[in-house]
Amino acid sequence: MKNILFAFVLIGLSVSAFAQSGPPAGDAKVGEFYGQDVSAKAIKKAISTDELNKELKSTPKISKTSVKGKVTGVCPKKGCWVSLATDSGETFFVKMKDYAFFVPTALEGKTVVLEGSAESKTTSVKELQHYAEDAKKPQAEIDAITEPKTETRFLASAIKVVE
Repeated sequence: MKNILFAFVLIGLSVSAFAQSGPPAGDAKVGEFYGQDVSAKAIKKAISTDELNKELKSTPKISKTSVKGKVTGVCPKKGCWVSLATDSGETFFVKMKDYAFFVPTALEGKTVVLEGSAESKTTSVKELQHYAEDAKKPQAEIDAITEPKTETRFLASAIKVVE
């Protein structure tokens, strides 16, 4: 019985030791990267978020591309998503591939180049409300989300701070 109890305690401590309690610390300085490093070639070929949105109108999914944009938001709970500004005012939402890495909240306001895949996706009301909760929006704003939203989704394998 003691061995079983000891095993449960050991497993519980192991899980809590590896649990992410918040976004990683860091200043998100120029040259820093998250996930894999972004190649110089990808940085040079990076397109704007608006150019990517135009491409997605003719092709619903692009498997490998690089995009440059300014970060307007970072998940305050874990750093597991970011949003980018677009010239047209549309939402550009970025998740990390396979939940493999997280970014510091200091990334907000920085210009980055992302490598990964993109698609046009309709996000359910429930998922939109979840993201609003993560972003610590007021309950009234969360409750006001009543329609699904079609937007560009980017799955990043690499993010590099360039400005």
